[in-house]
Amino acid sequence: METHAIPAVAAPALPQIRVPAWAWMIVALAAAASYFVMLENGALFGQAAHTLHEFFHDGRHFVGVPCH
Repeated sequence: METHAIPAVAAPALPQIRVPAWAWMIVALAAAASYFVMLENGALFGQAAHTLHEFFHDGRHFVGVPCH
C-alpha cells in the first residue's frame, strides 16, 4: 500500500504591528489607575490609603467593586 505525504504548507507571515512607547505608557497609567480605584485598601500606601479609599468609594460601588 502506497501512502502519499501531504506537503507542508507554510502559514502566511503575520504583519508586525509596532506600538509606540507613549501608547505603552498610557496602558501602564490606566493599569495603575485601575489598581488605585478598585484594589488599594492599604497594602501599598498604608495611612494614605484611607484617603484614597474615601476618594474613590462611590466610584468603586458604581463599577461593582466591593470595598468593605
